[in-house]
Amino acid sequence: MQPLSLYDLNALVRRSLEQCLPDAYWVQAELSNVRVNNSGHCYVEFVQKDPRSNALIAKAQGAIWANVFHMLKPYFEETTGQAFAAGIKVLVQVQVSFHELYGYSLMVQDIDPAYTLGDLAKRRREILQQLEAEGVLTLNKELSMPLLPQRVAVISSATAAGYGDFCHQLLQNPEGYYFRTELFPAVMQGDRVEETILSALDAINVRKDEFDVVVIIRGGGATSDLACFDTYLLAAACAQFPLPVVTGIGHERDDTVLDAVAHARVKTPTAAAEYLIACMDEAAGQLQALAMRLHERVVARLSEARQRLDGYRKGIPALAFRRLSEARLSLQTVHHEVERATSSFLTGHRHRLELLGQRLADASPEKQLARGYSLTLKDGRAVKDASLLQEGDCIETRLHRGTVRSVVKAKQI
Repeated sequence: MQPLSLYDLNALVRRSLEQCLPDAYWVQAELSNVRVNNSGHCYVEFVQKDPRSNALIAKAQGAIWANVFHMLKPYFEETTGQAFAAGIKVLVQVQVSFHELYGYSLMVQDIDPAYTLGDLAKRRREILQQLEAEGVLTLNKELSMPLLPQRVAVISSATAAGYGDFCHQLLQNPEGYYFRTELFPAVMQGDRVEETILSALDAINVRKDEFDVVVIIRGGGATSDLACFDTYLLAAACAQFPLPVVTGIGHERDDTVLDAVAHARVKTPTAAAEYLIACMDEAAGQLQALAMRLHERVVARLSEARQRLDGYRKGIPALAFRRLSEARLSLQTVHHEVERATSSFLTGHRHRLELLGQRLADASPEKQLARGYSLTLKDGRAVKDASLLQEGDCIETRLHRGTVRSVVKAKQI
């Protein structure tokens, strides 16, 4: 058998493939590499992985010529909101091609965005289901928004117009509320979104006591940039963050996984500022309501006190008259008791005096003389001791009736 050159063999393969596979085929695959050259041609690598082990089980090179790529890419990205980039699953219509020099490849002719949309939605659902199974899906939503969210940690690109709009809106709020913002820079589109936002969240968490709320904002941009906010790690970090997270990533139509787990989701950075201002308005309204209630309570209390005071004022004369009557009655009662006690006291003492007077009368010299006793006097003094008398002394003896004067002749002791 005549040997073939490599070129002849490859030509044989090409002719065989063209004869066996003349039609276009719809193929499901994942993009593992996407590269656009200076001519506008897009070269891709299609892969298929084992669903259990995630190991590669098939791989093929593909190409989209510039004239086709310039139509397919905008259509795909506008429809799906997903960048035509590595890591997504696609349903493409391909023509099998083999070139003697470049080998086997798939020439892309069309793409079905609905398939990718379904896969993206499935991926979002799987992330949300995983977070729910882990019990963290609604943790951030369950946090209480501080009554006065004035200390704001902002995650955004420092040069983004949306960040400037956010700060301007807070600064120019109609009520003049004070807000203190601090920027934690992050990349808000491209491959480094997850990495830089996670790093910013870590930096805020270290100083979490210094802030009331975290705001993640991104200005307007392509819908295809939203896919970077649909990652498990980013969603899990925000869902479990200890401060309320508000997202305003500049897209009105679609919600990302990050939006689904945040405490509050708004459409734009300006709307995020308006949300914080509305929180302050609500607190001010509550304060005003409390002030009105306090005023009403004070007025009611003063009215009640005034009524009680009027009642007391009107009741004072009657009360004073009653108290005076009671005091007068008490004084009369005491007066009678004093009179009765005084009379009893005087009667008792009068009786005692009469007894003493009777005893004094019974003990008087006249009574003793009347009983037969006599009283001997010398020089007007009663003689009680005979030894005091001398012979020849003149003494006087008083009797009940009359007086006897005598001279001492003798004495007996």
